[in-house]
Amino acid sequence: MAETVSIKEVAARAGVSPGTVSNVLNRPEKVAGSTRSRVEQVIRELGFVRHGSASTLRAGHSRTIGLSVIDIGNPFFTDVAAGVEDLASERGYAVILGNSSGSRSKEERNLLVFAEQRVRGVLITPSDDDSRRLERLRSRGISVVLVDHPAERPDQCAVSVNDVVGGSMAATHLLEGGAERLVYVAGPATMRQCRERREGAERALAAAGRDPAELRVTEMPAMTAKAGQQAAEQLMADLPDAVFCANDLLALGLLRGLLQAGVRVPEQVSLIGYDDIDFAAASTVSLSSIRQPTYQLGRVATELLMDECDNPETHAHQQIMFQPELVVRESTR
Repeated sequence: MAETVSIKEVAARAGVSPGTVSNVLNRPEKVAGSTRSRVEQVIRELGFVRHGSASTLRAGHSRTIGLSVIDIGNPFFTDVAAGVEDLASERGYAVILGNSSGSRSKEERNLLVFAEQRVRGVLITPSDDDSRRLERLRSRGISVVLVDHPAERPDQCAVSVNDVVGGSMAATHLLEGGAERLVYVAGPATMRQCRERREGAERALAAAGRDPAELRVTEMPAMTAKAGQQAAEQLMADLPDAVFCANDLLALGLLRGLLQAGVRVPEQVSLIGYDDIDFAAASTVSLSSIRQPTYQLGRVATELLMDECDNPETHAHQQIMFQPELVVRESTR
């Protein structure tokens, strides 16, 4: 394993005592803000990780794996986590779950906790495309597998779904149903999934002989049902005849907002979501969606991680991309 950094080295670099470093780690409220910030900066620069239990330290790692997701409140990630936990349990491992809420800083804290606990490996749906924090984990001998995110390099395992194809499927279905004024409701553009699903929708417009610039985009700060309901309020001023939402939670919130405003779905507005969570089929107007193999995503990613951890000399990195599936229900024409 990579050489570890000691508290004494952190203290020397920060110009404080080892006791101050210990306080920053364990009792930060006892340290002046400027000193605490300086020590925390050195901790990041040196990649210092405090040790967990003595038994874990002797082994070099624990029988745990870390799972970092963007939104555990989204049933998509709940199903992914179920696939991860089932296989991990079969192999005698426990799973530590970290929820980033799409926040880079929160994700970094989760990864630090994973490292402190000496996890065997990490499964992560990154909050953005910056891979430097993942490289720091690898430099410590911690294997990393991307979940619902393609790899940018050949020596990285990843399991994902083709979101460009999925976005194209959704928009094509709406266009074939007669859509003239198509709106795409998404989360922040920093999310790869939102960008690629938009790209797919634009490709569908082009394939239909339409200008991709016709696609109206409504970007919401979150991909939740509440944000979807807020999007419905925004769309009422210039009501489209078809809406593609970047996930089902947005679509279900939008559906509720439209129905409360007296808009008929799909007669006035066709609506399709993405993920095909269980609630999609159970909504007042059952929701058409793009299905992803969520449980399988988690299970296959865990299989890759276990193989990389157990067989580092013979492990072959794989980038597995599943294909999505269109599920047509009552919300589209």
